[in-house]
Amino acid sequence: MKAPLYSSHNPEQSQLTRDIRRLERDVLRMGALAEKSFRLSHQALFARDLAAAEELPHIDKKIDAFYRQIELDCTLIMTCQAPTDRDLRCLSAFMQLVRDLERIGDYAKDLGEIAVKIFPYPPHRLLSEIAMMSHHAQAMLATSLVALADLDEVNGRSIKYLDDTVDNAYERVYNALAQQRNIIGALEPYLLLGLAIRCLERMADHATNIGQRVAYVVTGQRS
Repeated sequence: MKAPLYSSHNPEQSQLTRDIRRLERDVLRMGALAEKSFRLSHQALFARDLAAAEELPHIDKKIDAFYRQIELDCTLIMTCQAPTDRDLRCLSAFMQLVRDLERIGDYAKDLGEIAVKIFPYPPHRLLSEIAMMSHHAQAMLATSLVALADLDEVNGRSIKYLDDTVDNAYERVYNALAQQRNIIGALEPYLLLGLAIRCLERMADHATNIGQRVAYVVTGQRS
């Protein structure tokens, strides 16, 4: 981490500064859990690792706990202390960031459930393209969290351009699934793959949101 998300020029840190720095650490810990959940969901769905799928609900509970605590802490600081405009910008960004991370955790858990349901069926020919879509979305999340840790506005804003790759993959796979003909056997695996690509597309959107919120913290401007 090159720079703290919140810093003060006063060598004697105030309680407010210490509280915001503690929040920063909690947000980054929550981000690490979201990354882990995304990685495990990929492993469950594409490596057919059901043990990884079983871990996801437990991690999701930890993510949810961080979400609730960070929201509460932000609210308490806003109401019980005297934050400056810049402090309020950080706090509002934190509250939005953790919502994005919480949703990524939810989608990762959903992917784990999809992995369990699709396990009895043979791997679909489109699975490799969906796996690449997942890799791209994971890279977006990793980039957004690095931008958050480094307070890197440029890197944060760049993520929205990476989102095009995931959106294009979503369109290709969706169209391929929708145009299937002469399906033999159950429809369930096709429906599950449709749900999986929707989860991945939304996860990439939330990673994009995180990058935009980092830029807001730095500049005070919404893109």
